[in-house]
Amino acid sequence: MKYLVREKAFAVGDDYWVEDEDGRHAFLVDGKALRLRDTLDVRDPEGRVLITLRGKLFGLRDAMELERDGHRLALVRRKRLSLLRNHFLVRLAEGTELDVSGRILDREFKVEYEGELLALVSRQWFRLRETYAVDVLREDADPALLVAVAVCVIRMAEKEREEG
Repeated sequence: MKYLVREKAFAVGDDYWVEDEDGRHAFLVDGKALRLRDTLDVRDPEGRVLITLRGKLFGLRDAMELERDGHRLALVRRKRLSLLRNHFLVRLAEGTELDVSGRILDREFKVEYEGELLALVSRQWFRLRETYAVDVLREDADPALLVAVAVCVIRMAEKEREEG
């Protein structure tokens, strides 16, 4: 199932809808304006919070936490010991890890679990610069989590680019 993400450039609060391949609202990415640390909620169409993304305030390396129902779901960090510059590691609460690699800022990357492809993120099918697709390849995968991971690594890569 493909999910179409249309980011709004320079939007206050960074709110935007993610649609399914039939054009229906699937998730709302709800940015929290005027917060000390980077916070986003991924909501369902009825407004219920599915996953919260929070930037960590302190630490040696930039990281973002993904939470579900107030509990840590995952921690996302740049993978340091990698030949690829655009390589992130998502450590899930139960101990498994997802590997995110590719051209993050170009919105051309993949999400894998133990070498198995879970999702492809690409803007190759779209002419609009702020639009990309998250193609969830496994039926048993959590689409909200994979969309949240895509939003998270893009946000982290952009922040790193801005900081120099």
